[in-house]
Amino acid sequence: MTEPTVENWRRADEFLSDTLVGHDPALDAALAAQRAAGLPDIEVAPVSGKLLNLMARISGARRVLEIGTLGGYSTIWLARAVGEGGTVTTIEAESGNAAIARASIDAAGIGDRVAIRIGRAADVLPTLEGSEPFDLVFIDADKESNTIYLDWAARLGRSGAVVILDNIGREGEIVREDTTDPRVIGTRDALRMLGEDSRFDATALQTVGIKGWDGIALAIVM
Repeated sequence: MTEPTVENWRRADEFLSDTLVGHDPALDAALAAQRAAGLPDIEVAPVSGKLLNLMARISGARRVLEIGTLGGYSTIWLARAVGEGGTVTTIEAESGNAAIARASIDAAGIGDRVAIRIGRAADVLPTLEGSEPFDLVFIDADKESNTIYLDWAARLGRSGAVVILDNIGREGEIVREDTTDPRVIGTRDALRMLGEDSRFDATALQTVGIKGWDGIALAIVM
């Protein structure tokens, strides 16, 4: 029997990625550019990128909001999903990250579908009020502000919009009431919000893989 170790989680994740996702020159180049620039290794795993792409396609999303661009890896997955005429608005706090993402997104041939807004998401999100509602919102930014981002997802998403909140596993720390880690506290507060706020109907899944013990929450806007 295979032991449930971190190394075996990684190997299984790589098998799934090789079998179901494969390698893509534009996505590989985006990751290489991110690494070369010294950005943190916190982008979604390939299997998770494909999941975002499939969720957008399954839901028929044409307008996507992404909170947390980093190097543009997940943005490329989402922009491909919305197709020609679709749009992705992605928010990135760091202008240097945004420049790297812009170059990778343009090199992938989908730059016309992506608008990058630079600034703190809590400041940028109110400027989107009054625009056409979003069909899908992907939240992958500072965990301390998760409840703020969920509130705006409900405000800016149409009824039935899909909301995906990343990194909810936190190596199991979400069950520790005595934690002082603001990322864990922010994640747990967000999960409670998804369970208690009548604007959402939600569930969550734990995952293991190359990103360790983690998971996502999945919701629709009511």
